[in-house]
Amino acid sequence: QVQLVESGGGLVQAGDSLRLSCTASDRTGKNYAMAWFRQAPGKEREFVSAISWSGGNRRYADSVKGRFTIFRDNAKNTVYLQMNSLKPEDTGVYYCASNDHGIIVTTKTSYNDWGQGTQVTVSP
Repeated sequence: QVQLVESGGGLVQAGDSLRLSCTASDRTGKNYAMAWFRQAPGKEREFVSAISWSGGNRRYADSVKGRFTIFRDNAKNTVYLQMNSLKPEDTGVYYCASNDHGIIVTTKTSYNDWGQGTQVTVSP
């Protein structure tokens, strides 16, 4: 089973930046898409961004377009989420996910592997 380990969360002020990382084990040689989701307290887990195996295709939620950038380093089996101009509404637990079919989609049910999550808190 693939293991995903996130890191990089923390407490920041509005306007600051953070970079999240997610490293996947047991993925060598497999083409897979990776994504970031987030969940705020009392809310459903929502799509943030996704990237194809090659990195050529990326998708973003409207709420983060222009502020967040997803990219990956396949040699390290790692995907990153660069988050700039953070807002208090970006607060939540950020989860990394991957799938086997390699297609980037926004629905969480399309991803079969999940990390434990990393907390991001943005103060006003």
